Amino acid sequence: MPWLTIIIFIATYAGVALGRIPGLTLDRTGIALLGAIGMIASGAVPLSSALAAIDLPTIVLLYALMILSAQLRLGGFYTWVAARSTALLGRPRRFLFINMLLAALLSALLANDIICLAFTPVLTIALTRAGLNPLPFLLGLAAASNIGSAATIIGNPQNMLIGQVGQLRFDRFLYWCSPPALLALAGSYFIICALYRRRFTAAAPPLPAALAAELPAFNLWQTSKGLMAVAVLLVLFFTDIPRELSAITVAGVLLCSRRMRSRQIMELIDWHLITLFCALFIVVQAMAAARIPALLIEAIAGRGFHLTAPANLAAVSTILSNLVSNVPAVMLLIHFLDPGEPHQWYVLALSSTFAGNLLVIGSIANLIVIEQAKKMGVTITFREHARTGVPVTLFSLLVLAVYGLLFGG
Repeated sequence: MPWLTIIIFIATYAGVALGRIPGLTLDRTGIALLGAIGMIASGAVPLSSALAAIDLPTIVLLYALMILSAQLRLGGFYTWVAARSTALLGRPRRFLFINMLLAALLSALLANDIICLAFTPVLTIALTRAGLNPLPFLLGLAAASNIGSAATIIGNPQNMLIGQVGQLRFDRFLYWCSPPALLALAGSYFIICALYRRRFTAAAPPLPAALAAELPAFNLWQTSKGLMAVAVLLVLFFTDIPRELSAITVAGVLLCSRRMRSRQIMELIDWHLITLFCALFIVVQAMAAARIPALLIEAIAGRGFHLTAPANLAAVSTILSNLVSNVPAVMLLIHFLDPGEPHQWYVLALSSTFAGNLLVIGSIANLIVIEQAKKMGVTITFREHARTGVPVTLFSLLVLAVYGLLFGG
């Protein structure tokens, strides 16, 4: 038994779950990178195999979508959307509905982590200036972005990986996954409204003045370019052209600009998230090379537990997603799914994404909202998030269970 490989794996995943290592200043990305280095240095996975373990199409697709989002962010699109919705600030429930709907839609098109990163500052500024309690709206942003992202292959990093490895079609994925996502979104809205029915107008903290000045001004041409690129990309996704090739080509066209410097766009790429992905690919590959996950699955299958059964798969992905976050959880579980059974992949995509709302650790999008809000003077505690996240997740998983019984297979 390769004990050293197991020790490095456990230490890496525990560090990713906790977000730190006592006594060190490593964050989740640093911990994952250190784990990958440990796997290579220990010989658990050769350097050539480590590089081959990185799913390049998934990384390229994520990178290209970040370029598209950077174009929209620099063009002031997100600022404009937030400003247009401020007319509804006098009606908090309607404002919450519109923002959750927009977050879900944009997350389905541009990935939830990107939307949370771009929307949290502008939303917090609008709410603070209006004297509203930012908590229900920021929690609604996180919940809606997670749920909305479940509807498409490009909605979040784990879905991109599931779509690439499972060789799933964009249109069929959308057809199967969007109905439960819409139902879960509707339920989440009513849950948040009920939980915060008397707290929408609580006093908001003072806004750091320097942060408001950092938001890009709206530019019609640059925003139009970004939106046209998104529209073209969606059309291409319904063709047989590889998704990563379509995305990186469209992103390359956007870089050809006379006004917007490519350096400005590159500065908005989330290199930490990309590095986290690459490192986790290597860590999981080392475990797979040692056949440790396969032996574990064979052992539990001998006791009558079949991972690929929809209920079991949803339960395991929910638990794992809230132990180590949904991206690392999916990286482990995809090794046991059958490429000839797309239903398994759909269940994993929905359950792992819905599970991301349960606890703070469940989704990187949650962490982005919390960290961005903290910079704006708004504190979202673990307990406050769970107060919303637990009922939202339970309802979403119930929707998936009923939907799977009716339309599975």
